[in-house]
Amino acid sequence: MKKFILLLTILATLSACGRFSNQDEKEANSERIVCLAKQYNEIIFALNAQQNLVAVDLSSTYPPAIKELPTVGYHRALSTEGILSMKPTIIIHDNNVGPEQVMQQMEKLEIPMKVFEAPGNDIPTTKALITEMGQYFDRAEEAVSLNAKIDREMAQAMESLKNYPTRPKVAIIHYGRASNIYLTMTSGSNAGKLIEWAGGEMAIDGERGMMQLSAEVIAQSNPDIILLTDFGYDRLNGMQEVKNLPGVSTTKAAQNNRIFRVEEHDMVYFGPRTGEIVMNLQELIHKNEGLQ
Repeated sequence: MKKFILLLTILATLSACGRFSNQDEKEANSERIVCLAKQYNEIIFALNAQQNLVAVDLSSTYPPAIKELPTVGYHRALSTEGILSMKPTIIIHDNNVGPEQVMQQMEKLEIPMKVFEAPGNDIPTTKALITEMGQYFDRAEEAVSLNAKIDREMAQAMESLKNYPTRPKVAIIHYGRASNIYLTMTSGSNAGKLIEWAGGEMAIDGERGMMQLSAEVIAQSNPDIILLTDFGYDRLNGMQEVKNLPGVSTTKAAQNNRIFRVEEHDMVYFGPRTGEIVMNLQELIHKNEGLQ
């Protein structure tokens, strides 16, 4: 009898070991993706390929479901500890990451990294990026559908542009203000292309995508419209406080109540929603036209 009980105990132990070994093997074989690029992350969700995404960078805020994932810090101010705490099996980024020593540490630890080849800085290369990512995540059909959506909505946007003959001058302030210095998007930014497609003209020229500008420069540019991104807008207590900002208060935009809140993630990269965003901007910047 004792031998029989001992045999059952041994068999139960072996069975348990086997079960836990299988679980360990399953966990070891599960891909854990940390993606540090907001453009990539939106496309991953649009492709319905987010199942193995375990963490993102702080600037990745679309779609809303992405906010349920842990963040590992701002993409240009990452920490080794934050990334490693997510136990990544691969890190996906767009080369706009840092600091350099953190990425070097990831390389020394031999954590695989992936950068997609298509730059995604205009409509053709954004579609190429979606195709490339669709192939990588085994979502080729979904990529075809997303690219068709971009073509369809951009065509609609260009057709609707015919309804807006004027070209209002638009200033886009990114992060609000610090000591009356404004981080402002320029005509050389992706936002500049969006405003052009929407039938507007950027108030600030420049080859660099963003520039820190004084209140005096904002006042001199005298935009018809000011778009304030969500981070800066939400820090202020309502429209009246926005209108009273130094350099803003004297502009046509403030005088005619043509200051609007926009989502930062809509303005800084191209993706599956770009045509939709352009059409929304068309309605926004041409609202109440004719005011002086």
